[in-house]
Amino acid sequence: MSKTKPSQPIGIFDSGIGGLTVANAIVRELPNEELIYFGDTAHLPYGDKSADAIRYYCLRISKFLLDQGCKMIVVACNSASSVAYDVLLEFFREQALFVNVVDPLVAAAAEQNFSKVGYIATKATVRSGIYDKQLHRLQPTLQVESLATPLLAPMIEEGFVHNQASKAILDTYLSHPGFEAIEALLLACTHYPLIRTDIEAYFAHKVKIFDSTHIVAEEVARKLGQNDLLNPEKKRPHRFYVSDYTQSFEETTRLFYQESIQLEHYQIW
Repeated sequence: MSKTKPSQPIGIFDSGIGGLTVANAIVRELPNEELIYFGDTAHLPYGDKSADAIRYYCLRISKFLLDQGCKMIVVACNSASSVAYDVLLEFFREQALFVNVVDPLVAAAAEQNFSKVGYIATKATVRSGIYDKQLHRLQPTLQVESLATPLLAPMIEEGFVHNQASKAILDTYLSHPGFEAIEALLLACTHYPLIRTDIEAYFAHKVKIFDSTHIVAEEVARKLGQNDLLNPEKKRPHRFYVSDYTQSFEETTRLFYQESIQLEHYQIW
């Protein structure tokens, strides 16, 4: 870390293009930073993969981002953050700073001192139990209700948002009996901010909704500042890579990033 310079880029990765919601928030929070984004579209969704498979993908992607000279790597995927973050630190903590999307979200929710919260996530994230464990570590008496919502990420990736089909699926999930009397719902997937307004409407704006976008961007800024690695001047454009390119991904990126970007196919596998 001693040779790391503020001018080096921030690496960010996800199983697909959902992590672009986090990338977009980081760009807005830190306009001088250069991003290198990698979407592992060849293996999405991570939520249905084994923990060992996810760890392998994350190690390979992180190595790629470190080879590009990244000073920080943001694991912009809840499934990856849940099962691979500790392994990434074990292998690479001396080479770059790391930020995941679980810890900042948990900290923000725990600060509010709720009695009962829920979270929706992929199967892998729910199976890991990371949110339950982290929330109870900070607030032992908190009642936590989880629900795996595997249809949401692929639905959003395909652009099915804010229509009758997406709302029917969402209503089916959110009517889960365990969510009765929750005070807050954590959106434990980087895809879900795109349907946040529909989720808020379902709960008639009476349930506090947390997503990882701005919370993680603020954590990135805090950690870079703490290590004197904030870039004073942006010189190079952002770069966006995917492991398997399709035209539909190129078209859908605007949903997640809110600007037109060019995805480059990089065959890491």
